Amino acid sequence: MGALVCFHAHPDDEVISTGGTIARAAAEGHRVVLVVATNGDHGEVPDDLGGDETLIDRRRAETEASGRVLGIDRIVWLGYTDSGMTGWSQNADPSSFLRADPYDAGKRLAEVLREESADILTIYDWHGNYGHPDHIAVHRVGLVAAGMVPSVQVMEATMNRDAFVRMMAAAREAGADATAPDGESIDDFDPNGPADDGNPMGMPEAELTLAVDVSPHLDAKRAAMRCHRSQIADTSFFLEMPDEAFASAFGTEWFIEHGAEPPHRTGWIFDGS
Repeated sequence: MGALVCFHAHPDDEVISTGGTIARAAAEGHRVVLVVATNGDHGEVPDDLGGDETLIDRRRAETEASGRVLGIDRIVWLGYTDSGMTGWSQNADPSSFLRADPYDAGKRLAEVLREESADILTIYDWHGNYGHPDHIAVHRVGLVAAGMVPSVQVMEATMNRDAFVRMMAAAREAGADATAPDGESIDDFDPNGPADDGNPMGMPEAELTLAVDVSPHLDAKRAAMRCHRSQIADTSFFLEMPDEAFASAFGTEWFIEHGAEPPHRTGWIFDGS
C-alpha cells in the first residue's frame, strides 16, 4: 500500500476537490495524510459560536470530523493565517500564507512527506483552481517541497472547465433551478469568465492528464461536506443538488499528473506506484 499526502489551503478544501480520491485511497488501505496550510480564520463565522470557541476551533473540529468520514489517518496544521480573497487587506498580513517564505513553508511540508514516506502529493493547479491567493501559494509551496523530496509523485488537483460547461448546459436544457458554487444563478455564471485572479476557473480538458472515478465514494464525500457546516450550508450548491446531479458533477476528480502528457486517461493515482 502507498501513502498519499493531500496539501490544501483551508479547512473544507480537502473534501471539495479531493474528497472522493481520499475516500477511495483510504478504502483501499492506503495511508492518507492531510496537510492544511491555514487556520481558515477568515471564513464565514457561524451564529452558534459559543463561550470561548473561535472560528479556528470550529473549523478544526469540522475538519477532524470530515477526516473521520473520509478515512484520513493524520491531519497536520501548518498554522498560517488565512490570506483572504484577492485584494483583501488580509493579503498584507505578515503571518498569512500568501506572505510565507516558500522555502520555509516547503521545508515544513517536505518534513511531512519524508515522515510518511509519501508516494503521492496532491496540490492545486498553477492558479489555485479559481485564483484564491492561498490556493496559488499551495501550488508554489508544494512544488518547493516536491523538489526537496524528488521521490514523490505530484498530482495537481483541478476542475475540468469544459466538463463544468457541459454540465451547466445540460442543467439549463433540463430547466433546472440551480446555482453555481459562488451562489450565482447558472444563467449568470460563466466558467470561462474571470475568477478571483482574472483567469477562468479550473483548467481546459485538453490540459488534463488523469480522470479518477470516485462515484462509489460519493456518499462519503457528501457526508464529509456536511461536516463543514460553518462553511457549507445545507442550502448550498454542493448539498442541495439531487443525487444524480451531484454524481454527474463530482463523480470524477481531475488531476494534472507531473511527468504525464495529455490527453487524459481514466485511471487511479496509485497506478504507477
